[in-house]
Amino acid sequence: MNTELFGIISIFIVSIVLAIPTGKYIAKIYLGDKTFLDPVFNPIEKLIFKISGINVTEEMNWKQHLKALLSINMVWFFLCFFVLLFQGSLFLNPDNNPSMSADLAFNTAISFLVNCNLQHYSGETGLSYLSQMVLMFLQFVSAGVGMASAAIVFIAMKERTTDKLGNFYNYFIKSCTRILLPLSAIVAVILLFSGTPMTFEGKDTITTLQGDEVSVSRGPAAAFIAIKHIGTNGGGFFGVNSAHPLENPSYLTNAVELFSQLIIPFAMIFALGFYLKKRKFSYIVFGVMTIGFLLLVIPTVINECNGNPAITKMGITQTTGAMEGKEVRFGPAISGFWSIATTVISTGSVNSMHDSAMPISGAMQLLAMMVNAFYGGCGVGWLNFYIFIILAVFISGLMVGRTPEFLGKKIEAREVKIAAFIAILHPLLILSGTALAAYFAANGTPMGFWFNGNATAWLNNNGFHGFSEMLYEFTSSAANNGSGFEGLRDNNPFWNISTGIVLLLGRFIPIIGPVAIAGLLANKKYIPESAGTLKTDTTIFGIMIFAVIAIIAALSFFPALALGPLAEYFSM
Repeated sequence: MNTELFGIISIFIVSIVLAIPTGKYIAKIYLGDKTFLDPVFNPIEKLIFKISGINVTEEMNWKQHLKALLSINMVWFFLCFFVLLFQGSLFLNPDNNPSMSADLAFNTAISFLVNCNLQHYSGETGLSYLSQMVLMFLQFVSAGVGMASAAIVFIAMKERTTDKLGNFYNYFIKSCTRILLPLSAIVAVILLFSGTPMTFEGKDTITTLQGDEVSVSRGPAAAFIAIKHIGTNGGGFFGVNSAHPLENPSYLTNAVELFSQLIIPFAMIFALGFYLKKRKFSYIVFGVMTIGFLLLVIPTVINECNGNPAITKMGITQTTGAMEGKEVRFGPAISGFWSIATTVISTGSVNSMHDSAMPISGAMQLLAMMVNAFYGGCGVGWLNFYIFIILAVFISGLMVGRTPEFLGKKIEAREVKIAAFIAILHPLLILSGTALAAYFAANGTPMGFWFNGNATAWLNNNGFHGFSEMLYEFTSSAANNGSGFEGLRDNNPFWNISTGIVLLLGRFIPIIGPVAIAGLLANKKYIPESAGTLKTDTTIFGIMIFAVIAIIAALSFFPALALGPLAEYFSM
């Protein structure tokens, strides 16, 4: 066990150490400074801009940024939806996988478009290679959109008074080419040499030691798996995701994949400090996020290592911890760590089955997505945290009787209303969706084509755990995570359509809100710091932000957690 804990601590520390220079590199890219990769990517980017007719010197205001962002995402949605709907008749389908139903194609296209990768299908049997490649494309561009959105907020925070916030396409393309692509290539090569397939041939047939013939799926997996983690996407090329021996063959690849999903969310926070030349502020932000992360990961690792108390009561000693749903080659400690890393960061990939986790571990996984502000996904993690900063500044201003200010700009009613709406939207989507699902599960839906039957038809588990499965599905959708308690039968019109709507609202409104707030603040008159200015790079302010996050999360989600994983824990 000490060895497993040493592995966790080592991966975490190495990720932080390497995130600092990576953050400095990202800041240089968004500032337009020279980097060592300029000779490689300058010609490629110039070609892309020339073909697409994009003038990257044309500055945009915040409304133009959002218009560009939403328009290009709409094009990607229809492209992906078409391919999924007709994949059975298209090329690159050596295993003859069938086309998706309209509701499943709708859900899948939206899910990958919004960087969630919620999968209501089983990877290798649900998609053709063409579809896998289209989804891999979305894994790049969805991460690039999140990072570009963060860059817009960066520049709005940096400038004193302006409505010109750079060019969306410039930030977006450079995020994809100079950050996501090189890191993904490195990870893909490591996976390739570790045994992960990278081929366009169909299933292979192998003979086991006992003489049975087995068909083994393969495909262009290494490249897909690399960007799924670097871009904090999380969708599995194979059905069981990173618990699959070809997707995650060894402890080494497990460590690499963990590092891959940590590096950019960490680096974006340090990039903020380098970009604004306020490194102390970025350290405060990172410190608050890290404390929140550790408060979630420590109970999870302890519970998974201690094993299942129900088995202990039977007189069975669990020397290896709670191993149901886990891979022996990883063990319970790092599986528990992964489960929190992937839910905090909104990657959503799994190396063990979350549905088999101990109740307290399940509660921590849910809470990580409910808070949705510790590290987070590529770029959008900072956007979610930015909302809590605005609320904390406003509350602090009320406490001292001053007009709240943040980086020299007054926070007024309009900005606070937007921030409050974004903060309330997240629990609204989760709790209203879960309430609707629980009602329909018990009573059946009023529309037979959506779903026929009661709880036994889509829940493998009744009672507290069944409620947790439904709560988890909507929490994962609203947080753009994609992991799930897979006891839930979710490939039906009700779940495909309802979570698809939540995915859209949970992705784009929390991007629109922070960008709008940043744009509005950037256009205001700059107020120089004075003796009465609230310092935002202090420990006290960090504590204030953490308190705001904790209070909002507790008030919003404790009753739901009490009905699900906490009730399950106390009933064991």
